[in-house]
Amino acid sequence: MLDIYANIKRAVLRSINSLKLEGGTANADKQHENNYPTDTRSPSMKKLNNISDVRRYFHRNETPIYFISATNFNLLGISEWVKDFRYINYIDCFDGRHPSVRIPAEQPHREFEGIEDINNYLLQHKEVVDYIEYRGTKGKAVFLMFDEKTEQLCADLGLDVWFPSAELRQKLDNKIETVRIGDRAGVPSVPNILARVQSYEELCEVSRALGNDLVLQSAFGDSGKTTYFISNEEEWDEHSAEIIDEPEMKIMKRVNCRGSAIEACTTKCGTIVGPLMTELVGFKELTPYKGGWCGNEIFADAFSPEIREKARRYTRDFGEALREEGYRGYFELDFLIDLDNGELYLGELNPRVTGASSMTNHAAFAHADAPLFLFHLLEFSDVEFDIDIAALNKRWADPDNVDDWSQLVIKHVDDSVDYITDAPESGIWRLQDDNSVTFTRFDYHRRAVEDDNHAFYMRISGSGDYRYKGADLGILITRGRLMTENFELTERAKAWTAGIIGHYKAISLDEAENATPPPVSLTDGAFKIL
Repeated sequence: MLDIYANIKRAVLRSINSLKLEGGTANADKQHENNYPTDTRSPSMKKLNNISDVRRYFHRNETPIYFISATNFNLLGISEWVKDFRYINYIDCFDGRHPSVRIPAEQPHREFEGIEDINNYLLQHKEVVDYIEYRGTKGKAVFLMFDEKTEQLCADLGLDVWFPSAELRQKLDNKIETVRIGDRAGVPSVPNILARVQSYEELCEVSRALGNDLVLQSAFGDSGKTTYFISNEEEWDEHSAEIIDEPEMKIMKRVNCRGSAIEACTTKCGTIVGPLMTELVGFKELTPYKGGWCGNEIFADAFSPEIREKARRYTRDFGEALREEGYRGYFELDFLIDLDNGELYLGELNPRVTGASSMTNHAAFAHADAPLFLFHLLEFSDVEFDIDIAALNKRWADPDNVDDWSQLVIKHVDDSVDYITDAPESGIWRLQDDNSVTFTRFDYHRRAVEDDNHAFYMRISGSGDYRYKGADLGILITRGRLMTENFELTERAKAWTAGIIGHYKAISLDEAENATPPPVSLTDGAFKIL
């Protein structure tokens, strides 16, 4: 009789283990079934005192941790540092071949209006619910974006959200609030006025001290969608409908500047700061948005030593100010470098992981010590730690610990809508001598890129998706720089972009009406995917 019950139990486990969580096909987690925990206790409650302790702690982790998002791009590679770390995603970027990515089968749903909707859809999907319950109900969840509904769904599943609350993140995500926090922390913003404006005359009046060439930003928005460049009444008229609806605008003097980004993690031991990266902004080959982010570069001499040190100091000070606000963990700051006077200004805060996180967490210093995101997980874990943050920051500031990498975020730039019938595969691609781009092999590791004639491409929009203005097509990551010293795209960057885009094939909407299966689309580029 006991044998019968044992056989029944094994059969049930096999059934659960074959959930359709790989691109909608029956694929067991067989290569990882021995990793499923029988409990979720920490492998050691001993205080962690150094980086070796931290690495060992996560290598032996037995608590299920999930990154739930549209894709796994932002935390790509973390599953190889943290045992029992899994990605639950909506978009199948790797055609079911990434061992740690789970894609539930598509189910009917209302149109997504934000990435929060995607996450809430996933958390209510039966396959996901079954998978989480099977792996243990004391798991942890991290997100790119989430809201109060997400928090409740996680609570219902027994998942702890390892980020500050959605309410606090929303408060801090306000670009106008960022200015005020920066002022309190001694981190200056571009000369600005915070005000509500209802007409061009009123704008001119309140901004008299800033001059006539202005940049306006609303409290929320990403990739340049709510950044407006206004120097005359005609430009005001073009954007006035969006501006007058806002209760308050950030009105800035327009400066001749370069964008930069820096990621950090504020912990009980202090704020850990990554390297200052260049930002690619507004390139028409990559994005239809004038102020839109479209990539990053990380290299040792990206900026002068004085600028790098000031950015790191400002970031540490801002991180401590965030702790006073009740925030802890991972965040990113954009800085603007005034090319006319050398001043460094605070741009905006992202209280989360970002599109630049894949650069920070794969840099040479991360491989030598640990990815920055591991310290975020450490901050939210129940283990005590006492890490020498000053020594860590000193190592990470050393140019010898920074290697040269670049990424391009490629969007559909045409003002058109069509239906993708063929798309380039995720993996390693090669730039040929004639500037054509050819596929080499499938891979999900960016470290497989051998030289600057090879790149890792992670597809976002694939066959069966709509392609519309602003749609994310994919991300290309390669060694070396993709901008010139004058911050223009190199010919290599243009060749990579054109080559990848050239591998997309699409048909008109009229032709798509008869397509089988019918096309599935997220929405018309209205929210942050990456």
